[in-house]
Amino acid sequence: MDFDLTEQQQQIRKLARDFCDAEVAPHARELDRTEAFPDELVPKLFEMGFLGITVPEQYGGLGLDYLSYGLVTEELGRTDASVRSLVSVNVGLACTCLLTWGSDEQKSEWLPRLTSEGLGAFGLTEPNAGSDPASMTTRASRDGDDWVLSGSKMWITNGSRGILTVVFAQTEPGTGAKGITAFLVPQDSAGYEGNAIHGKLGLRAGDTAEVVLSDVRVPDRMRLGEVGEGLKIALNALDSGRFSLAAGATGISQACLEAAVRYADERTQFGRKISGFQLVQQLISEIYLDLEASRALYWKVAWRHDKGERHTVESSVAKTFCSEAAVRNADRAVQVHGGYGYSDEYPVGRYLRDARVTTLYEGTSQIQRLLLGRHLTGENAFT
Repeated sequence: MDFDLTEQQQQIRKLARDFCDAEVAPHARELDRTEAFPDELVPKLFEMGFLGITVPEQYGGLGLDYLSYGLVTEELGRTDASVRSLVSVNVGLACTCLLTWGSDEQKSEWLPRLTSEGLGAFGLTEPNAGSDPASMTTRASRDGDDWVLSGSKMWITNGSRGILTVVFAQTEPGTGAKGITAFLVPQDSAGYEGNAIHGKLGLRAGDTAEVVLSDVRVPDRMRLGEVGEGLKIALNALDSGRFSLAAGATGISQACLEAAVRYADERTQFGRKISGFQLVQQLISEIYLDLEASRALYWKVAWRHDKGERHTVESSVAKTFCSEAAVRNADRAVQVHGGYGYSDEYPVGRYLRDARVTTLYEGTSQIQRLLLGRHLTGENAFT
């Protein structure tokens, strides 16, 4: 594995950093305070190509490699994890589902729109089916050439501000995982209702929604993949989603390092800068250690993906470590800031709140360890 970035990767990283510093960072605190969706920023993300970075050029994307995608996602996570989340779900989940499982007609119809017009969502989780998606109760019943979907989804990023949701539903009740099928559901469909969730601990500027499906009718041509392939499609997409989440969490760790170093150099106690105190240096060095390990792990996933190799295990490892490292590092950064870290005058409190959820969605840390344990002891959880 080569740890040297290509010239193109260095350019995309700088482009993303400059964009994030100029367009994302200045508004992050106010958007967090007001729980306001970044409406004015989304068109700029489309213009930059970040919302279709891995999508082939024929469908309106940039067609770049996965490491470039990770580098952009890290920079977004460094400045505002809420913005990172809307990009990750659009690219890593919605577009990935279409690219991998969509028909030529579905790709031609929806990918150009998801890279230039509106956001995609991923409708898997339900109020009573999070870590156990096979127990979902959303139903899709065949009615001639159509399917009729009824049920609800929970914690759906871009679920009320997008144009398309990949919805997973039971088409053969009583068969568990084997009966789940995926559908492309336009958010302007009759009976589709996306209700934004407010009062979240973190990701307060992101669109997280409860989606209610009341007899939503979609034609069979909007079915994604074959009947019964839904869970396979979802798990395949989550390999990509966990990669971008790991990269975004690494961005939070990078932000924590920069904030801690900056504050330690500004703050004086006992007649000198606190950066000269060994215990402060220890906190900063621990942030750096976790940061370097996090970056290496998500880079490994990108390396495997860009070679065309499966990376389910690597994505699970990176997601687990990077998310938990981000929580540790945000806590350390708050500690460096002392009492000021407990207010939103400084960004480290937001980093801690935004980092905390990364250990929960797209497979909790406990679920990741369960799957890895089964894999390592021969139960083949990832087959």
